[in-house]
Amino acid sequence: MDLSRYDALATRFAEELQEGLTFLKSGIETRNAAFNRLIEQIERVAIASKSPMLITGPTGAGKTRLARRIFELKRRREQISGAFVEVNCATLRGDQAMSTLFGHVKGAFTGAASNRPGLLMTADQGLLFLDEIGELGLDEQAMLLRAIEERRFLPVGADHESVSEFQLIAGTNRNLIEAVQAGRFREDLLARINLWTFRLPGLAERREDLEPNLDFELQQVSDSTGHRISMSREARTAFLKWAQSPDARWSANFRDLNAAVVRMATLAKSGRISEADVAAECERMTECGASTEGRLPDPLKMVMSPEQIAELDLFDQVQLAAVIEICRECRSMSDAGRRIFSVSRLSKNSTNDADRLRKYLARFGLTWSDVE
Repeated sequence: MDLSRYDALATRFAEELQEGLTFLKSGIETRNAAFNRLIEQIERVAIASKSPMLITGPTGAGKTRLARRIFELKRRREQISGAFVEVNCATLRGDQAMSTLFGHVKGAFTGAASNRPGLLMTADQGLLFLDEIGELGLDEQAMLLRAIEERRFLPVGADHESVSEFQLIAGTNRNLIEAVQAGRFREDLLARINLWTFRLPGLAERREDLEPNLDFELQQVSDSTGHRISMSREARTAFLKWAQSPDARWSANFRDLNAAVVRMATLAKSGRISEADVAAECERMTECGASTEGRLPDPLKMVMSPEQIAELDLFDQVQLAAVIEICRECRSMSDAGRRIFSVSRLSKNSTNDADRLRKYLARFGLTWSDVE
């Protein structure tokens, strides 16, 4: 059997596959083997499946950018025809969360002067990216689950259901399994969006990709300013040496890298980043990283004066800061109480989580309105 006639077909298939992988990586020639295998798998799933996808990973790892590239890849292949709709679920609070996601009808509540389609309807025939999905309230989670399974949902105040054919990509930097165990996330919703789960590694986990990403950021700055931004060979070597050292923490991942390049490009003379520019930026970022170690937790500074904080033991500072962080993420004192006292609640050692939280805050002269 003569198989030579299939060589052209095999070659074209391989080229299309490589084109898709490069597209998802925004044309960045990444070197980390594990990351490249991850992107290859995501590309295969994106083309072959319409099921929800869950992208996890630390803040700044590139979840939003990847979701948008998946949308563009599917649109190029004519798999979807609608819009790319994204929202950070951490910004959805109170009654407006339901309206934002599922829409409302005129007169549904005070201020509803006209109909609102909602993001799920806007994403009809397109792709909906829900970043930080772990921040959604339980009511919104229940509505979303039905919308995913049945493509139907009820706008606020409506008598008739709406129908939307959207594909969902969810993002989170939280451990949703722990959230389920703590009662903050629905187990059935996690099961529904957990069919395809991909974890994006942070920049510190793939430092061999710093150089190609540096080139990408330089090109991005050049495109945005309309002027070519370059680095001298010595400056490039110095920056990459520092970027791969323990002094470079990259806590915000690619956002840190982007900010560093923007600062150096702005201060560079004639658009060419010098060794002096790099040295100043590395010193700034090293000092910034060092200054965050051992400092008082920011949540305390938001509700207490430096004098009040100084009167607390370090143990109380750390514990209270953690409690305030949880309170700021919750919609009510009851919700915060359930999260903080989840273990004792499950073992039935507590009767009223909200009351326990109220009494704990009162020890430090704080109320719920101070910390929510």
